[in-house]
Amino acid sequence: EVSPMGDGEEIRRNLYDYLNTRISDFRDYHREIVGESLQVDPQNALSSFHSLLAATRQAGHPLYLLIDEYDNFANELMMGRRSAEEDRYRAILSGEGCMKALFKVIKATAGSRGLGRVFITGVSPVVMSDLTSAYNVAENIYLFPQFNALCGFHEREISTLMALVVKECRLPESRSDEAVEIMRTFYNGYRFSQDAEQHVYNPTLALYFLKAFQRDCRYPREILDSNLAMDRGKMHYIARMPQGRALIFDALADDGSVRIHKLADRFGVEDMLHAPKDTGFVASLLYYFGILTQGGVTPYGKLILTIPNLVIRKLYAETIREILLPEGKESDMVRRAADALYEHGEIQPLCDFVEKKYFKVFSNRDYASANELTVKTAFLTLLFNDTLYIMESEAEIERGHADLTLIVRPDMRQYRILDILIEFKFVSLDEAGFDGKALEKMDTEALRALPAVQRKQREAEAGLARYREKLNRKFGDVLRLKSFSV
Repeated sequence: EVSPMGDGEEIRRNLYDYLNTRISDFRDYHREIVGESLQVDPQNALSSFHSLLAATRQAGHPLYLLIDEYDNFANELMMGRRSAEEDRYRAILSGEGCMKALFKVIKATAGSRGLGRVFITGVSPVVMSDLTSAYNVAENIYLFPQFNALCGFHEREISTLMALVVKECRLPESRSDEAVEIMRTFYNGYRFSQDAEQHVYNPTLALYFLKAFQRDCRYPREILDSNLAMDRGKMHYIARMPQGRALIFDALADDGSVRIHKLADRFGVEDMLHAPKDTGFVASLLYYFGILTQGGVTPYGKLILTIPNLVIRKLYAETIREILLPEGKESDMVRRAADALYEHGEIQPLCDFVEKKYFKVFSNRDYASANELTVKTAFLTLLFNDTLYIMESEAEIERGHADLTLIVRPDMRQYRILDILIEFKFVSLDEAGFDGKALEKMDTEALRALPAVQRKQREAEAGLARYREKLNRKFGDVLRLKSFSV
């Protein structure tokens, strides 16, 4: 609620006016306890804070101080990259800036001088690093396992609420299990400690789904609440970093995970704006932004960070698509090609687009490391549609793993769209036995006739046959499955 606009002096006034307002509200609400001894100084909020502590101490009560979104200004600065904002940030945090002065007072008044506890929440530890000299007594409890579910829901809580909604809507009890499965796919998956055993649901999205279901007695058409739109800005900010784009591509392609030695836990805005940034640094930011979560530890002791769920996977897919296809007309071409697949089972328009348009804008780095995952990622980013489908990459189907499945959402079965199964195969130049220039001269039929391509085609068809059978067993007659090898 403190405006970050203006120069250093204006921000100081905004902050101190806000403090004085809160202290005045406290005095009015607790007048029977603090009496008339609490004095608010319009010119000096720090003096008002000292008066507040004195009044509560005389009344025999400790003061508990809650500070929320302490890092909001820093996040706006980082993603804006405007020099004027950088100057303002230095003005409030460097030397005797207003925030540093405030935190010095908070530190000095802790304990016997009246301040019993301070609880601070924010998105990342960025500002805390810059405040270290003023407030170096804080303990970071963020990674403690007992606080893993502090800001999320366990599945048992979701199941209990869902059962009540289903009963209120007079729907079959089986609908509760179906709805929880959808929520698990899209909203579950967060873990904030290596030692925590249970994952938690995103509370904002879980409540969005539950409220819509309770109101309309049907699932919300849009799975992603508009409140998460700000995460798109964070993704694009990360993508502008030297290692950011590569990390976003890798996380989406490589089973949704990134491996680092440890989370970066204290870095200042100077580091954010000017210091070199390695993969661990960028991955840590994605973690603090809620776009990666803890997925375990490798046999070699590295921390595994994973994409938590399908909603966040959508953010990755959309970010990559927007990076590679910034023009609106290209997005229209993608939609038409995707619709041809969804509605008529025609995959060739999409293949043509990937070959002639999408791969043309891939960087040399993308080409140098191209493999089957590169091709799969391209299709995943173009086909992602959580309004109609539950999309899974490497979906586990009876101990097997299909490359890409698009299964129609249960509430979208009323429409005549198709379920999609795609198996990808990649033939390297070495496997083909030709160089790139020779292959460019071959037509499609000649390429398909190459022994290496024929072998991969047979492998793909065998895989599709297995997965078709397993999917039909799992979903039964409701499935309208079309399968393709690419």
